[in-house]
Amino acid sequence: MLGGAVGDALGAPVEFMSRAQIVKDFGPAGITRFAPAFGGIGKITDDTQMTLFTAEGLLRSWVRGCLKGITTAEGVTAHAYLRWLQTQGERPGRDLIMDGDPGWLIGHPQLHHRRAPGNTCLSALRSMNHLGEVARNNSKGCGGVMRVAPAGLFTATQAGTDPQSASAVAFELGAGLAALTHGHPTGRLAAGAMSAIVCSLVAGVGLREAVGAASVELTRQPDSEETLSAITSAVALADSDTPPADAIVELGQGWVAEEALAIAIYAALVSESLEQGVVIAVNHDGDSDSTGAIAGNILGAHYGVDTIPKEWLEPLELREVLGEIATDLLGYPQWDLDGRDGRLLWDKYPGF
Repeated sequence: MLGGAVGDALGAPVEFMSRAQIVKDFGPAGITRFAPAFGGIGKITDDTQMTLFTAEGLLRSWVRGCLKGITTAEGVTAHAYLRWLQTQGERPGRDLIMDGDPGWLIGHPQLHHRRAPGNTCLSALRSMNHLGEVARNNSKGCGGVMRVAPAGLFTATQAGTDPQSASAVAFELGAGLAALTHGHPTGRLAAGAMSAIVCSLVAGVGLREAVGAASVELTRQPDSEETLSAITSAVALADSDTPPADAIVELGQGWVAEEALAIAIYAALVSESLEQGVVIAVNHDGDSDSTGAIAGNILGAHYGVDTIPKEWLEPLELREVLGEIATDLLGYPQWDLDGRDGRLLWDKYPGF
């Protein structure tokens, strides 16, 4: 969660810039430290905003299932995404936002700012007819991939699930959450692969093995050729002598799902640290904040929070909120919802 947020914040000032312009403005190494964006240093974008609401939705679906006996991760998380839509100053066309305590997350004022939200996410949520409805568009933009890392963490921490089975469950969950806004198969399947990779890494699987396990899940899915091809290219380029800047040109600009995932996988595979990988992931033409966020999610799960540079972590917007919700994703299976903590947890993550 924190790795993704620092990648998002590092890439935010250079989104929409060409690599040539990035090098001109920041020097031969490109952007390597936070620069001003959205009126400050270390500001997150819609990528991290939606990642937080993904995490909240999954936790609220768990609370609802435990205390009410019925839940759907997609339906409850769709409701969380509609709360995010509210923070952007909009509402869905149908009245799907339920009355009652809106919970803990939306009360943080830093979330109530538009940070270049994706048009596909906005339009899909505006037109949602019922909670959990899949998107009625043909978009494969990266807006599904960049927000689903919590699905991998949520799945990996469930007790009694072996890594292989957990990877498959995480794939299905990540794909289902992306389908709420992105109707093209690649938009959904790339998100499933991302979720599976994070799940495997949290379970202690190596990076290459995690990418391999996600690829195996993809081979079981129809219409997966595009995503598989992108991942295969990322791995091949990581094993080649191609310089990173040239390799990323071959992989694309990251605006669409398979390209964003491939760039992040490539950056993770060729790097020896979280810092190095995130820097590689943002210094290119295209969607730098999203590729930085996805790479940071992967590298954070791989290397751990202690490897994030302090000069990135300390000024990071909503750092404490990100850390708290990540801790909750790690610990929720042990929550005593039937005991004295049940009321407090319902207040924080009300299951509706």
